[in-house]
Amino acid sequence: MNTNPIDYRDGCLGLRMSRREAIRRALTGAAGLCLAESEAVRAWAATTPAKATGKAKSVIEIWMWGGPSHLDTFDPKPEAGNDYCGPYTKPIETNVPGLRIGEMLPLLAKQADKYAIIRGMTHGSNAHETATYMVQTGRNAGERLVYPCVGAVVSFFKGYHGGYRGQLPPYVVLTEPQGRTSEGGFLGAKYKPFATGGDPAQTPFAVEGIVAPGITDQQQRQRREWLDQLNTLRHAAPTTPAMKILARSEDEAYDMILGDGAKVFDLSTEKDELRERYGKIKFGQSCLMARRLVEQGVPYITINYPGWDTHKNHFQTMRTKLPELDKGMATLLQDLAERGLLDRTVVWWAGEFGRTPRIQWEAPYNGGRGHWGSAFSVVVAGGGFKGGRVVGSSDARGETVKDRPTSPADLIASIYNRLGIATDAQLPQPDGTGVPATSAGAASSKTGGPLAEIM
Repeated sequence: MNTNPIDYRDGCLGLRMSRREAIRRALTGAAGLCLAESEAVRAWAATTPAKATGKAKSVIEIWMWGGPSHLDTFDPKPEAGNDYCGPYTKPIETNVPGLRIGEMLPLLAKQADKYAIIRGMTHGSNAHETATYMVQTGRNAGERLVYPCVGAVVSFFKGYHGGYRGQLPPYVVLTEPQGRTSEGGFLGAKYKPFATGGDPAQTPFAVEGIVAPGITDQQQRQRREWLDQLNTLRHAAPTTPAMKILARSEDEAYDMILGDGAKVFDLSTEKDELRERYGKIKFGQSCLMARRLVEQGVPYITINYPGWDTHKNHFQTMRTKLPELDKGMATLLQDLAERGLLDRTVVWWAGEFGRTPRIQWEAPYNGGRGHWGSAFSVVVAGGGFKGGRVVGSSDARGETVKDRPTSPADLIASIYNRLGIATDAQLPQPDGTGVPATSAGAASSKTGGPLAEIM
């Protein structure tokens, strides 16, 4: 290759450079975009390999975006009266003697032996973004660092540096991301989730960024051939480490479009009867899609289920949302159990907070519920968690925690435990030093610590 300087110029300094140097810089920059991971994180991973050898291999997070009412779901209070329970005065018995849940969840009542309810969750914040950050990271908002969410941490320990070799990304969101509270924090962009977009209830499920509308598989293959012919940079230096990274990334991307990776998202291969059981709506089919991703070994899947911020006309909304939740989540638990997957899959159901126990009957709320971070409920199942249990309790009106307060950090540390992520596991900060993966058990904590009662 001719190494004489020609008119290639550094965009910042305006320096002349050789063609070889121009190619080297282009490759380095492109590879950096592919890796999207800081040098500090890469160096840390090389010298301190992430290890996670727990019973659980995957996590499905069912996120009730907006905050679900604990009184209407897993902590009913019929004795509190109309101003608290509204029309839901008849909680139902589950298949676990003595355990009752909300009357709008009859299918989940039949699966109660598979899950545990934490009724003493608390963090005290009534602001969506702050509360979401706290539940997703186990950290208080306003600290010096922006911490990675649970999905990013699991991706770090069980994904790229933890032996995962799947064709799909190790952290997948169905279907729309929440923004920065569900991202990689100081771990970097590499640990952000792959958000599918689209609607799995549609046939085909058009995964955004994979399936181009109106383009056939044959056209995609022809496009790849044309791009390969035009890729003079790749042909000029095919054996460089950076170009090998790019080539591998391209192969993986096209597998997602045309290969086995794309087949995972094809729900038409499932039996209609099973799809009906899940519910042929976006949430139900997202639950089915999550099961398929677990079968592929994907370490972390989030199902974002919006619509729970019910300040107005709460009970009118619940008439639709609660049956949807009941059908999708109950079928997911049963389907995982029948396929032998529940024992190695943690399922956790949560929102950023609960909702005001006292109903706001007055206009303009017309029977609404506001934000409530003082006491709320979370559900965990599978992955070694004991089912049919209740941890903690709220008071007679569901306003405060009465027994066994549990923080988001306690919950997250418990999930990490099931995955085999040690309590003293460290994450690499941008400066190359370590920070504990969870703050559970800190001396300043006023909660009960990780959930030993159900582990």
